[in-house]
Amino acid sequence: MTTLAHYLNTHGKSTALNDVITTITDVGKTISQLLRKGALADILGEAGNQNVQGEDQKKLDVLANDLLLDALAQNRHCAGVASEELDDATPANIDGSLLVLFDPLDGSSNIDINMAVGTIFSILPYQRQGQVSENSDFLQAGNQQLAAGYLLYGTSTVLALTITDNVVMFSLDPDTNDYVLIEENVQIDADTSEYAINASNYRYWRAPMQQYIDELIAGKTGVRGRDFNTRWVAAMVGDVHRILCRGGLFTYPFDTKYANKAGKLRLMYEANPMSLLIERASGGATDAVNRILDIEPTDIHQRVPVVLGSKNEVEYIKNLHLNHTDK
Repeated sequence: MTTLAHYLNTHGKSTALNDVITTITDVGKTISQLLRKGALADILGEAGNQNVQGEDQKKLDVLANDLLLDALAQNRHCAGVASEELDDATPANIDGSLLVLFDPLDGSSNIDINMAVGTIFSILPYQRQGQVSENSDFLQAGNQQLAAGYLLYGTSTVLALTITDNVVMFSLDPDTNDYVLIEENVQIDADTSEYAINASNYRYWRAPMQQYIDELIAGKTGVRGRDFNTRWVAAMVGDVHRILCRGGLFTYPFDTKYANKAGKLRLMYEANPMSLLIERASGGATDAVNRILDIEPTDIHQRVPVVLGSKNEVEYIKNLHLNHTDK
C-alpha cells in the first residue's frame, strides 16, 4: 500500500512542494468530514454574500476558503495564496518559494443536493523571495506550474495529482485517514463518444461550437457516423474526474451571454490546473483554438473558454473553429 506521504517522499521534486501539497490535502480531509455531516454541521445553504465573481456564496464556500487560506498562510514555504473567492492574493511568508492558487469548492451549487463537489489547486514558483508577494507574481502561464490537482468529495474522497510527467490518483481511506494510491498512470483514450456541455447556452455559442454539437446530436445519421452520449455533472471537477477515469470531452465554450466575460471558467484556478492534469494524461486542452497552458494571464481572475479531454475531439473542435469563415 502506497500512501500519499510515501509517494511524495519518493517522487516529489522538493521538500517545499511536498509540504505545501500535504497542507492542501490535510485541509481536504477536514472539508471531506464536513461534507459527510452535511446539514448536521450547518454547512448547507447560502452564506448571505457574494464572491469577487458576483456569485452567491454557500456557507461551505466561505469555510473551505478560510480553512485553506489559514493553513497555507502558516506554511513557511508558501509566499502567497490566491483564491477564486477573494479580490486579491494574500501575501504569506516572504521567504517562501511557492505560490498557491485554489478554487476552494468547485461546484458548490451541488452541496445542498448532496452531489459531487471538489477543491482544485495549482502551485507555481515564486520568483521574488524575500519580498512581499503581489497579484502580479501569480501571472504566470500554466506551463510554469510545478504541481496541480483536485480533491473530489463524492461517494469517496479522491485526490488526482500531477507533480511529474504523469497523473496519479489516491483515495482517502476512512479507516486510516491516509490517502492511498489507486492509480499510478492515468491515461485518456484519444477517441470518445461522451461529451459534457451546458446545452442551455446553445443560442449564445459561436457557430463552430453549434455545428459541433449538432453533429454529435445527429449521431449515426450525421457526418460523425456514430452516436454520442451527454454527461453533465455541473461541477468541472466531477466532469474532469469522469474524463480521467474513462475518457470524454468537457467544454464550457465562449458565449455571448455576458458581453464582458470571455468564458465562465477561471484560467488560474480551474483551466490551468485541470489542463495540466489532462495533458499529462495524454489528453488535450484548448480555448477552442489555443493551448490553454500557453496563455499569458493578465489578471488573476481572468476567464477563458475551455475545451478539454480526449485529444482527437479537442483537435476536431479546433479545426472547426480554424476553418470557419466567421471566426
